[in-house]
Amino acid sequence: MLIAGILLLSTISCGIYSFSGADTGNAQTFQVNYFQNSAAIVEPGIDRTFTLQLQDLIQSQTNLSLTDSNGDLVYEGEIVDYYVSPMSATAESTAAQNRLTIVVQLRFFNTLDPEKDLDRRFSFYYDYPANAQLQGAVLSTALEEIFTRITQDIFNATLANW
Repeated sequence: MLIAGILLLSTISCGIYSFSGADTGNAQTFQVNYFQNSAAIVEPGIDRTFTLQLQDLIQSQTNLSLTDSNGDLVYEGEIVDYYVSPMSATAESTAAQNRLTIVVQLRFFNTLDPEKDLDRRFSFYYDYPANAQLQGAVLSTALEEIFTRITQDIFNATLANW
C-alpha cells in the first residue's frame, strides 16, 4: 500500500511518466523502413525479422502510431555485417565456442526535431558451442537474443535519450 502511494505521488508530481522512459515529444507517428540485408553472408529472412521486431518494440513501448510514409519519426538502415568467429580454444587448439555477431547501421530522422537525428551502428553477439550448427533452434535463439538487444539499444538511443 505504501509503495502504491509513493508511485502515485511520483507520477502526479512528475506529470505524465512513461515506464519505458520514452520521450516521443510531439510525435504521433513513426515508420520503420525495410532494413535490407547487405552483409557479405546473407541469412535469408533476417532483414524482415529485424524490421518487424523493431516495429513491434516501438509500438509496445510508446503510444505512437505506425505509418508507411511521412512518419514524424523515421527509422531506416541496413544489416551491414553478419559473421561467425571462434571465441575460445580447447586443449586440441580447436574452437570450443563460436560467436555470431550482427551489425546494423541505423539512420533515425526526427522530422519535428532534427537535432535528435542519428546515424549510428549497433551490434550484438551470441555465443554458442562450436560443435553446434548455426541452424534451427540455435539460430532462432541467437537471432532472438541479438535482435532483442539491438532493437532495445536503438529504442534507448532514439527515444529514451540514454
